[in-house]
Amino acid sequence: MPGLNLKNYLSKTISKDNWEHIGFKKRAGVLFPLFSAYSKNSFGIGDLGDLKLIIDWAKSTGNSIIQLLPMNEVGPNFCPYDALSSFALEPAYICLKDFPGLSSKKFNLPEQSNYIDYAVKEEKIKLLWSFYLAQDLSEAFDFEEFQRKNAYWLSDFALFKELKDYHNGKPWYEWDERFKNRSIEALSRFKQDNIEKITFWMWLQWILFKQFKEASSYASAKKIFVKGDLPVLVSRDSSDVWSHPEFFKLEFAAGAPPDMYAAFGQRWGMPTYNWQNIEKNDYRYIKEKLKYAEEFYDILRVDHVVGLFRIWSIPFNDPQESAGLNGVFDPVDEQFWCRQGQDILKVMVKNTKMLFCAEDLGVVPKCCTDTLLEFGICGNDVQRWVKDWNKKHDFLLPEEYRQLAVAMLATHDTANWRAWWKYEAGTVDKDMFLRKCNDRNIDFEKINDKLFDAGKSYNGRLRWRKEIDSPDKLLWELGRKEEEVRDFIDIYKDTYAEKEKLWKILDCCGKIDEEATPELLDKIFAFIFDSRAVFCINLINDYLSLGNIFKGDPYQYRVNLPGTVSPKNWSLRLPISLEEMLKHPLNKQIRKMITDSGRA
Repeated sequence: MPGLNLKNYLSKTISKDNWEHIGFKKRAGVLFPLFSAYSKNSFGIGDLGDLKLIIDWAKSTGNSIIQLLPMNEVGPNFCPYDALSSFALEPAYICLKDFPGLSSKKFNLPEQSNYIDYAVKEEKIKLLWSFYLAQDLSEAFDFEEFQRKNAYWLSDFALFKELKDYHNGKPWYEWDERFKNRSIEALSRFKQDNIEKITFWMWLQWILFKQFKEASSYASAKKIFVKGDLPVLVSRDSSDVWSHPEFFKLEFAAGAPPDMYAAFGQRWGMPTYNWQNIEKNDYRYIKEKLKYAEEFYDILRVDHVVGLFRIWSIPFNDPQESAGLNGVFDPVDEQFWCRQGQDILKVMVKNTKMLFCAEDLGVVPKCCTDTLLEFGICGNDVQRWVKDWNKKHDFLLPEEYRQLAVAMLATHDTANWRAWWKYEAGTVDKDMFLRKCNDRNIDFEKINDKLFDAGKSYNGRLRWRKEIDSPDKLLWELGRKEEEVRDFIDIYKDTYAEKEKLWKILDCCGKIDEEATPELLDKIFAFIFDSRAVFCINLINDYLSLGNIFKGDPYQYRVNLPGTVSPKNWSLRLPISLEEMLKHPLNKQIRKMITDSGRA
């Protein structure tokens, strides 16, 4: 698409007022999972006090956007995209230095530990409970005002939390029938008997609200925008679903269909929305979410935006091992996708001053892409996937990126860029390739060594042998005609010689490095900063890789491995404190890169 005059174009979209707040200029930012940070004041995990130091670091490096992962309270898997509430914040992020007697407390975490121990959450709550019991809230008028303003969700959430404790952590759909089905009489009696602890859960949210507001105000004073993240779904075991089951289709589990990156698709488990019932309620559930998020954020990432148009729905009773294989899109009829997505996005844009950016990765129908452009909403351009998929099967140049986009080298769900270069560039997913072979009665074991280089195939990825340098050679080894295996040929064209192609585009000289050298990292950062995309937001892991701060195998430094449940997901701890980051000489290098690109 030809270059746009962004200000003129966006001023004619329904997002014009949202853009006015941010400004019509190119910016750089950092995606910084708060749990990954730590400082001398931290209690085992990054907190809302540490957020101010992250803001200082962003300011010093020329970044003007800080993007956070969802800050909502997490469940036992600590996944921020499977939250206990679309409103309530995670109490592990409370900064203890604001509390007399607690500021000196420390959580016993090994100094060199690469991962967070989420036992910190319960330990912090115990300390805050003791502090709370000593408080006199009889004249805490601000607390009363907080409860009044957030009546839509707060009391239900606090009741949900205490009922969950009462049932030893079981999900709400396994509670006693009277509580599961929200008997008014039973809930009223439970509230009376447990009012102190229920009030405590609301008090924690008040503390989080105040601390987050303070950090957001600090960012505003520093002219730093805070970008939040709105998960498209909420946990089946959440206060939202328990309080408003009519807004959800509990007979389905959301996920994603099979693709070249997930051979069996994905099953996330969260229920899908009953949009008809949400619409009948004038979308109040959506409006209330946005009203609360607006207290903290200037920009909001809409996770899996295509799910607003249509979502992959798997029967809840389908075997877990089938993952996403047996799902269907909802709505089933494609003609309804555009209207549904547009109606929801219109409600969202018109009911907040936050600017929306949409995560539109994966297989996205044209109606979704067209709507984002029409509404003035940025999509996501991840460098490794920004390609001409139809003709050249090569990476796009910086001037070929979408203007209305957030460009990036990696996401929280991918390997960082160094790990991608070392292990994934020029490879295919083994499970996906194996499944395709089985579907065509092709003997994978027979062709594996002929097609792929075992010495360079790691982490479930298969690296093409250099000798397979044409589709004809692939067909020869497969022993099939072209019309039988067109999808194999497409996969080959999309992935073969990725390193060689990017090496050439970056104008690198000499033999291709298997490792991402400092020189190569400099070039790829200059490449992504020079893209046409209005925003360029990179993962903190990738920024720090410029300074060789991460030691050892780069693959271990990832935030999440989709489709898996592991204590290593959502728990990565940076190998450097925020105080050290603020003094690191790397900051000048980052600032120069951002300044040279016109994004400072």
